[in-house]
Amino acid sequence: MASTESSSVSAQRPFRVLVAKAGLDGHDRGAKVVAASLRDAGVEVIYTGLRQTPEMIVHAALQEDADAVGLSSLSGAHMTLFARVFELLKESKADSILLFGGGVMPQPDIDKLTQLGVGRIFGPGTDTRDILKYLNDEIPKRRATQEV
Repeated sequence: MASTESSSVSAQRPFRVLVAKAGLDGHDRGAKVVAASLRDAGVEVIYTGLRQTPEMIVHAALQEDADAVGLSSLSGAHMTLFARVFELLKESKADSILLFGGGVMPQPDIDKLTQLGVGRIFGPGTDTRDILKYLNDEIPKRRATQEV
C-alpha cells in the first residue's frame, strides 16, 4: 500500500474515522493497514477490533463523534452487516456519518449497497491515497450539512 497525503482539514478538527470489523470475520490485516495509513495522514482513527456487532459499531461511532465509519467485510455477510449499520445510523439520527467500506464483494452487491446509501466500497489492492481522497471530498460535504 502506498503512503497517504495529509488530511485537507486545517481550520477544523481533523477527520475522525471509526474502522470496524463486524460479525465473525477474523481477517483484519486490510482494516489495520487502512487505519494506520489514515492515521499517518493526520486522520484521527478509532479501530474497534474484531467481532463487533452493528450495534456496538454505531454506539462507538456516536460516542467518538466520528465523521465516518469504515466497515471491512471479508466474510460474505456484507449485505446484512452494512445494511444494519446503515439502518442504525439512520435510527440514531446520525445520517451525516459516512458509512463506507472495503472487502471482497460482487459488483451487484456493491451496487445495491450504494443504492441503499452506503458510500464507496474499496476492494483489495486499493491505493490508500484513493481512500483518503474520497474522505477529503466527502466528509466536508457532510460536515457542511450539519452546520445548516
